[in-house]
Amino acid sequence: MGRRITILGSTGSIGTSTLDVIRGLGPEYRAAGLAARSRWRELAEQAREVRPSAVAIADPRHAADVRPLLNGATELLVGAEGLVELVRRPETDFVVAAIVGAAGLESTLAAVDAGKTVGLANKEALVVAGALLVPLAEARNVDLLPIDSEHSAVFQAMAAGRRAEVRKVYLTASGGPFRTWTAEQMASATPADALRHPTWSMGPKITIDSATMMNKALEIIEARWLFGLDVDSIEVLVHPESIIHSMVEFRDGSVIAQLGTPDMRTPIQYALTWPQRLEGCARRLDLSTVRRLNFEPPDLERFPALRLGFEVARTGGTAGAVLNAANEAAVEAFRENRILFGRIVEIVERVLERHDVVPDPDLQTLLEADAWARREVAECLNA
Repeated sequence: MGRRITILGSTGSIGTSTLDVIRGLGPEYRAAGLAARSRWRELAEQAREVRPSAVAIADPRHAADVRPLLNGATELLVGAEGLVELVRRPETDFVVAAIVGAAGLESTLAAVDAGKTVGLANKEALVVAGALLVPLAEARNVDLLPIDSEHSAVFQAMAAGRRAEVRKVYLTASGGPFRTWTAEQMASATPADALRHPTWSMGPKITIDSATMMNKALEIIEARWLFGLDVDSIEVLVHPESIIHSMVEFRDGSVIAQLGTPDMRTPIQYALTWPQRLEGCARRLDLSTVRRLNFEPPDLERFPALRLGFEVARTGGTAGAVLNAANEAAVEAFRENRILFGRIVEIVERVLERHDVVPDPDLQTLLEADAWARREVAECLNA
């Protein structure tokens, strides 16, 4: 089949893993475009290797840095407008949306509007704008293919039946580095502590989200939009081994699970080659070494972010934009040692409580809610 792929966020962990997958799939799959926010050196190195027709650097300050490092055949696009132009180019038919946070929202919407198949690794696009993105994909007859390991697992398991036959979706969570820590221990955890994930290798922001379990809160909202689920049919289970990536229970009692090693290259490749399955480059799961698979309910007292995720999924409107923006700002403050770990979710909840939800927002209203939430976090930090 083959794909001409543009990678938004090519220098991050998902982006570099996507390039690994493309190398393994052979010449029918090629990187037609690359984009990064500010890591211009890595972007230039990638461009020299894969020779895309164009690259985009979102931060205009680095345009002069990257331009002389490109060969004459690769065009440079700049800024948010450059990201949008990149995904609309005719030489692309598949866009991997992997820019972390709300920064990837407009380019993801542009890719869908242009009729490109989209592999969603940026869960924030659905968290912030699911009410816009999903109807637009339906109107443009565009496939939104999940790259998050949990949602890829749900997508694969749902193939065992019809959507109307699904009773419950179980999103599994590793529990992160603080699964066995007390609330008192977590309250004063350092960024170094939070970045020691026991099973997955991910970027720093999502690793900290795993430590608070905010990543699972965002995934609840994402699953609600991606699969058209009632929020009450979504459940979270802590699964420390990170072998079962999610499960779907059907109304006859059958539970279908997707298993694999904790390697993002597997769900990335599944999205790129869907509906085919080709030989993969990820490490294989050796079932003979798996002695047990453990599950436990999440502790909502120690991980209140999960409660917020369910509440926001039910509320809808601008609540997702506020949750996401407040969390991004609070995580940044934690990474800069301006707040303790225990204050991240506390600040997010406080901002949500102050917000007057707009039930049917347009894109401009969502962006305004995002900006408002960031200002509110700044006020909390300065109080």
